[in-house]
Amino acid sequence: MATPGNTEIISSALDRITAGYVFPLRAAEADRALRARLAAGEYEELSGAALCEAVTEHLQQVCPDRHLRLLWQDEPRPLTAPADEGAGRAAFLALMRAENHGIHRTEQLDGNIGYLDVRWITDAGEGAHAIGAAMELVARTCALLLDLRKCGGGSPAGAAMWCSYFFPDDEVHLNDIYERSTDSTRQYWTLPYLPAPRYLERPVYVLTSATTFSGGEDVAYTLQAHGRAEVVGETTRGGAHPTARHPVTEHITVTVPTARTVNAVTGTNWEGVGVQPDRAVPAEKALDAAHEAARGEARERWGRR
Repeated sequence: MATPGNTEIISSALDRITAGYVFPLRAAEADRALRARLAAGEYEELSGAALCEAVTEHLQQVCPDRHLRLLWQDEPRPLTAPADEGAGRAAFLALMRAENHGIHRTEQLDGNIGYLDVRWITDAGEGAHAIGAAMELVARTCALLLDLRKCGGGSPAGAAMWCSYFFPDDEVHLNDIYERSTDSTRQYWTLPYLPAPRYLERPVYVLTSATTFSGGEDVAYTLQAHGRAEVVGETTRGGAHPTARHPVTEHITVTVPTARTVNAVTGTNWEGVGVQPDRAVPAEKALDAAHEAARGEARERWGRR
């Protein structure tokens, strides 16, 4: 038998998964599979990070979902109410402020090529002016490199705002998100108003790596699916489902995907498969490859060197 502590931890996590996971039938399968392993004593000798890694691996064997995880954190965290969405949003906004709303670097490269290094997809409300400021700085370039190689995720509404800059109006249906708890679907369209000029009729290259995740993948996949950007780099990590976090102990959190994204063009998403690059190159060479391609296209269009 597993220790009582592990039994309680795993049972609590499974209760959260079966109650909230966006695919109820898969959640039930995962529940049965892990409770069988628990009864067989497979987790008896495990604790801490090793326990979380084993449970995550077994969950994802049944549900190949990169957001479905048991996470270990060395520093203890308070066991706040798991349904406290306000606290979760406040923590996310605090992170975005500390991280300059995800905008790590803005530059004008040789050949009048714009470059944006974006590490997080910020909130569409509070982060709108930061996104606008970055887009203002590259507004008069000949092509744009949007570097998402180190982007770890963020807000679906923020992803829609980033994408809006590359379309002429508010008439482009980007994607939908289906929410299990309310059995409802929210549509995401390009926005009618933006605080900086739209970036139109010029090439856009999105740089990706094997660690590009979640909200960063949303931007890359959406722009690629709509034919608005060429993706250069590596296949991304493959996490497409908006997710809730529930503390299980002071050191362990279970993350439960509660919704799924449906792209308006493809009718599916990048969950488990990642965003496939149009131009596959190692991540460390993606910037040079995209810059060369952008300069070549600029020369063809405007005679730029």
